[in-house]
Amino acid sequence: MAQVLEFKLPDLGEGLTEAEVVRWLVEVGDVVAVDQPVVEVETAKAMVEVPCPYGGVVTARFGEEGAELPVGAPLLTVAVGSVEPTTGHRASDRSSGDGIESGSGNVLVGYGTGAPAARRRRVRPAQVPVPVSAAASGSAAASVSAAVPASEPVPNAAPVLGVTEPEGPVAVISPLVRKLARQHGLDLRQIAGTGRDGLILRTDVESAIRAVGEEPASGAAPAARPEPDKSSERIALRGVRGAVAEKLSRSRREIPDATCWVDADATALMAARAAMNAHGSATGAKVSVLALLARICTAALARFPELNSTVDAEAREIVRLPEVHLGFAAQTERGLVVPVVRDAHTRNVESVGAEITRLTEAARDGRLTPAQLTGGTFTLNNYGVFGVDGSTPIINHPEAAMLGVGRIVPKPWVHEGELAVRQVVQLSLTFDHRVCDGGTAGGFLRYVADCVEQPVVLLRTL
Repeated sequence: MAQVLEFKLPDLGEGLTEAEVVRWLVEVGDVVAVDQPVVEVETAKAMVEVPCPYGGVVTARFGEEGAELPVGAPLLTVAVGSVEPTTGHRASDRSSGDGIESGSGNVLVGYGTGAPAARRRRVRPAQVPVPVSAAASGSAAASVSAAVPASEPVPNAAPVLGVTEPEGPVAVISPLVRKLARQHGLDLRQIAGTGRDGLILRTDVESAIRAVGEEPASGAAPAARPEPDKSSERIALRGVRGAVAEKLSRSRREIPDATCWVDADATALMAARAAMNAHGSATGAKVSVLALLARICTAALARFPELNSTVDAEAREIVRLPEVHLGFAAQTERGLVVPVVRDAHTRNVESVGAEITRLTEAARDGRLTPAQLTGGTFTLNNYGVFGVDGSTPIINHPEAAMLGVGRIVPKPWVHEGELAVRQVVQLSLTFDHRVCDGGTAGGFLRYVADCVEQPVVLLRTL
């Protein structure tokens, strides 16, 4: 007996609530094995291939490429108990006795550790057709309904978008849209969706809210929605760009930040770096300026632990963190990302540099995992690579501070009482004023500047 099982978008970890379908790896009618990747999705953190915990025939797909799906939304349905791709045997030959495989060994959060729930309805094999064309994948709901008698509804079947009945489903997939409508007392069945196939978007609900607020007392119908300016380009805030926008906005809303800065003579630091590279290392890797600055930051945080903390606003407590997980800003084709060097306080310059190089290469290739992009306690931002001198960094929420580094350029400088041309850099520290006052922030920044001007200061902490 074949059984149609629904595979939902799993919890991908790190608090992610949605993902964008980038590329389908299977078509409707394909035979898939347990743990075979079926779709590539992009979260706010990274690109992820999602494996299916069931083996069988794909009967339907949900979501076109480019669509954004919330965690828990259906991804595809699989007819378990049909022919396998390599042996020609039925999937039930390897089952635990009830026609269903014992489960997946490839675990993402929330699925893949055990057998499917027994409440799934069985269907006769003859009722699970394999479409002759992949075009059927564009109509997921139709593919499922064709596999079972019309008198028996498919469990958890997706609604047919654009069709609204008095008590039927509504063309909404985002829980945020439903919540917004509920908060303002709106009936989603009365809202026309402007998304694909009549999908109701957040902008549709916001327009309805404005229309209700502007409705005349006489009860006249609200004015028609104006046509969008076709000459404008609209870029969706989702994926990495959307995550960055949300995080920066939250930082500005919640953190009372302040910035202080200082110019430092980096001539001695650059000379020390040249000397290190001239002597070489066991691995042959060169010491980067960013690695030196990272090591200086960990030494400064040991002296000023207030800046390696976070604020628990609900408990009204400052939480000082024992480990330094150092984030560094990296620009990639997918946008700005902040990989995290774990336990940076335990590493020397060479170790920090090697980890920065490894994470940077992974970021440019799109191979960073969500775990490598979260959990930072302090961020180092080298915007000097863009040819600028200064900036007022926005704190990487929920951290307490960020050090910004401008370009290192020759400038006139008074050195040992005489005017000279020196390598000068501007350092900027943005800090959460709740965790410390200006004296602490200034002391941290001054210590960093002293280490830049006299790297021998670091010898005390090495």
